[in-house]
Amino acid sequence: MTADASSTQPATPASDDLWCPNCARVVTDPLVCGDCSAVICRVCGTPLESPDELAFG
Repeated sequence: MTADASSTQPATPASDDLWCPNCARVVTDPLVCGDCSAVICRVCGTPLESPDELAFG
């Protein structure tokens, strides 16, 4: 009687999600500029932010 370790772990949100401040949504499929390596939104072209860079207040 063995327990599968993957079935006992709780699901956690990915910490590498990026946020588009213009679209106000999480972006899971960003574009990366080939020249400057900027990470941008596929919908509007705005540079993306990571959740720890967001300013609240």
